[in-house]
Amino acid sequence: MLPLVLQLAVLGMVLVAAVLILIAFIAFVTATKMPHLHQYEEEKFFLNARGQKETLPSIWDSPTKQLSVVVPSYNEEKRLPVMMDEALGYLEERQNQDPTFTYEVIVVDDGSKDQTSKVAFKYCQKYGSDKVRVITLVKNRGKGGAIRMDQMAIACGSRAHLEKESIAQRSYFRTLLMYGFHFLVWFLCVKGIRDTQCGFKLLTREAASRTFSSLHIERWAFDVELLYIAQFFKIPIAEIAVNWTEIEGSKLVPFWSWLQMGKDLLFIRLRYLTGAWRLDQVRKMN
Repeated sequence: MLPLVLQLAVLGMVLVAAVLILIAFIAFVTATKMPHLHQYEEEKFFLNARGQKETLPSIWDSPTKQLSVVVPSYNEEKRLPVMMDEALGYLEERQNQDPTFTYEVIVVDDGSKDQTSKVAFKYCQKYGSDKVRVITLVKNRGKGGAIRMDQMAIACGSRAHLEKESIAQRSYFRTLLMYGFHFLVWFLCVKGIRDTQCGFKLLTREAASRTFSSLHIERWAFDVELLYIAQFFKIPIAEIAVNWTEIEGSKLVPFWSWLQMGKDLLFIRLRYLTGAWRLDQVRKMN
């Protein structure tokens, strides 16, 4: 008879294998195809500086801007002005130095319950709807969902997205959770990227159309799937250091948010591994 310790070890391994098989099965049967990008009638238009409705352009249209800055926002009436003042100040200065440089800032109000849209619209009135556009979603979709929605409003050749919902404080507990999350990202999904959750990502028009059109996750872990897709398509990725000033007021609830992201990471890996989600290989992109 095998020693009791060995029997327990074998039993433990069997149980772990059974749990993993069960989780993989659940991930497969609960997987949905590409989330339908349903657009409410109100979301097909934006208000210009005069308050008149105009039809949203699409990322599939011919580009008219060199840079689009996408700002997904949820209940950000207090934090938004600080970011907008600094970003628009820089962009205006750059345009003054180089008149050929063109840009737009797209604020996507992700179903906010405060005055986020009204605050953002003041910048549209100040700078014009050619430079600042506000999209107000009927209901909250999450950052990934909000950024997918902005594909219908981009006129650019390249784009950046700035997240207003990043981490505000660093306690020991949050730091521990952060390192645990980064390990799971490395182990399950994306290797070679030190900070997948950095809220400042710059994509070419072609890369944006390929990655976001294949995106399933709509909430916190969408960044990881985005990079997973980019690596699958062999899109070159580079991490560049930037000066980042955090504004307090984050909507992130540490424990529950990290728990949700951990579940999403596991399901991202299992659903692609089991074929529940598929990516069609395409040519290497610049």
